[in-house]
Amino acid sequence: MANWQTLIREQIAKEKAAATELLQAWVREASVQGKERSIQESIAETLHAMGLEVDLWVMEGDELLQHPYFVSPRTVFADSPNVVGVWKGTGGGRSIILNGHVDVVPAGDPAQWSHDPFSGEVVDGRLYGRGATDMKGGNLASLLAIQVLQALGVRLKGDVIFQSVVEEESGGAGTLATILRGYKADAALIPEPTNMKIFPKQQGSMWFRLTVKGRSAHGGTRYEGVSAIEKSMRVVEAIARLEKERNDRIDDPLYAKLPIPIPINIGVIEGGKWPSSVADLVKLEGRMGVAPGERMDDAQADMEAALRRLADEDPWFAAHPVELEWFGARWVPGAVAEDHPLMDILQRQFAAVTGRRAVVEASPWGTDGGLLTTLADTPAIVVGPGVTQVAHYPDEYIELDAVFQCAEIFALTLLEWCGTDDAAN
Repeated sequence: MANWQTLIREQIAKEKAAATELLQAWVREASVQGKERSIQESIAETLHAMGLEVDLWVMEGDELLQHPYFVSPRTVFADSPNVVGVWKGTGGGRSIILNGHVDVVPAGDPAQWSHDPFSGEVVDGRLYGRGATDMKGGNLASLLAIQVLQALGVRLKGDVIFQSVVEEESGGAGTLATILRGYKADAALIPEPTNMKIFPKQQGSMWFRLTVKGRSAHGGTRYEGVSAIEKSMRVVEAIARLEKERNDRIDDPLYAKLPIPIPINIGVIEGGKWPSSVADLVKLEGRMGVAPGERMDDAQADMEAALRRLADEDPWFAAHPVELEWFGARWVPGAVAEDHPLMDILQRQFAAVTGRRAVVEASPWGTDGGLLTTLADTPAIVVGPGVTQVAHYPDEYIELDAVFQCAEIFALTLLEWCGTDDAAN
């Protein structure tokens, strides 16, 4: 019987230079929202060269745009296609999706970077650039796992579906489009930057906007007005109490290391128009975490109830209730049972490759995994190279050794999950 781990490790060693160059090419593509076509066409060419069945398309149509899970700041995606490549199995094995996004957040101020944000420069084993960690490095690990198995002449029984999607940073419309196009599998891996921790559960989140009303007056007689700024402080306090109430309910041990498992964050506050006037309007915008297994409607109801209770504390809110709007990005929570067979395989292969026991936790942020698990009936587990502490930051980078280690774990996982066709190998 072949010693697959040795063969895979040796083959990865042969592929490292080419794989690094490919990742550099991907990072040099400034694939911010609306500018993903070039990298997606390049990925499609790579998948064609690997002999996969390739599907490149632009998302459109009412089925997507009117879907209850559709969230995006735009409705036209002409320069943002999706790409899917299918490595067909010989039959009789379990299928798997390897899902990753190519859209990246803006680089921000270049002066805060030690290297050009889209240089792909390699220094001391780290490849630098926006998107290197979030999450082109993980995508490269997925692709390399397939390439290595192909180079070794492996034929799997189950299909491997490589997905390069857009829109994850805005709520997941790209992955939603793959689901509506019919792509489903027995399980999925999403190589977001977890530092190779295994996340069977991912919290969801959604954006909200609160409008707090006051009554304007001259600043010299401010006591004749009602300050929306002062009233907004009451609202912030109510949100803090709600956050504590919601988190006190959570006893899942996978969240034990997170001080606030499902935070509610106020990220924007705007109010007032003139220093000598009492502010009559304040707008607050934020993000509300949603627990795995929790319905998003129920989380919204919690927020609505907390705001209604303000009227019991302050008569002003009875006559002038806070206006609540759910808008913008939304990520669906997801959960996979800890005894799912893919969890067992991942943990064993992680230990075989690293010599360490895998860390299993719950994700502190949302991913496209919730959509796959909830809508596509495809249990999704999040695990990948890179660390979140550099994602979205200046000088984002990824450790190349971590990418190659992830590729080795993924290749071994594909072998066991999909099964090998000994007659074809």
